Amino acid sequence: MKLRVMLWLLGVLLKRALRRKPRFRERLTEMRGLDWGIATEDLSIARHYRMSPKGIESSTGLPVDLDLELRFEDAATAVRVLRKPTQQAFLDGMMAGRVRLVGDSGDLSRLQKLLRDI
Repeated sequence: MKLRVMLWLLGVLLKRALRRKPRFRERLTEMRGLDWGIATEDLSIARHYRMSPKGIESSTGLPVDLDLELRFEDAATAVRVLRKPTQQAFLDGMMAGRVRLVGDSGDLSRLQKLLRDI
């Protein structure tokens, strides 16, 4: 339940940042948008975000056309990594097999830079 609330709240924070933070809007405009999602490996908990300079949509599930997916071994691992989403935390999780990146690692770097402005 904690992970579901965190992912829903992330969507609220992204929408709020788009409205209130010029630097966030500026970076998102430079990126021309990004569609990404977070899920557990068994897809019991999944949420995706479609971000563009015109708006941000958030919904449950993982469509197949996403640019980037972050898959976590289980909900507890996801909560632990997402509380402190540093590059090192992701690398450690990937090396241990607890985090899997589906998509381009460049998109992950762009996403991390964007999320710093929330």
